[in-house]
Amino acid sequence: MEKTKIYIYGASGHGKVVADVAKSAGYKEIVFLDDNGELKFSPDLPKFPVIIAIGDNKIRENLQKKVSEAGFELATLIHETAVISPSAKIGRGVVIMPNVVVNADAIIGDGAILNSACVIEHDCVVGEFSHICPRVSVAGNTKIGRGVWLGIGSCAIQGINIGECSYIGAGSVIISDIAPFSLAYGSPARIIKRI
Repeated sequence: MEKTKIYIYGASGHGKVVADVAKSAGYKEIVFLDDNGELKFSPDLPKFPVIIAIGDNKIRENLQKKVSEAGFELATLIHETAVISPSAKIGRGVVIMPNVVVNADAIIGDGAILNSACVIEHDCVVGEFSHICPRVSVAGNTKIGRGVWLGIGSCAIQGINIGECSYIGAGSVIISDIAPFSLAYGSPARIIKRI
């Protein structure tokens, strides 16, 4: 099927980057939707694929649900420079930025963002609506819960569990499990508070 037109829901800086990924993926026409801008989302719009370009995990999840319930197809965008194992499973509404690596048998949940040059190793699970920031490295068999934010340049050793809705600060080194709903940062990463 020829990729012609796509709606990008969110017209901020992240939306501009997602537009570049959409062009790389072969879409010919990009239309930005923004509830605070000129063209707002409406169930009455012509039914072209939609990608949610909002960095905030919870807002992205809510908008993806709204768009899906209105009968729009959720696009998944993968930049042409990304390296994705044939055995990896990629969900709906996922954006995979330039130079990302997703290795064998990794699972990427719906609505996740894999930002520029991050590495998701073999047998990892990235939960739905998580945001893996640029240059994050996640070693094999790591489980990342739903709605997690892994800050820029952070890394996790193999076999770690990062609980849902946790927020990991930039540059953190995760060497032990992180409980759900935690704010953690540092080298090694330590839980600072529950959120």
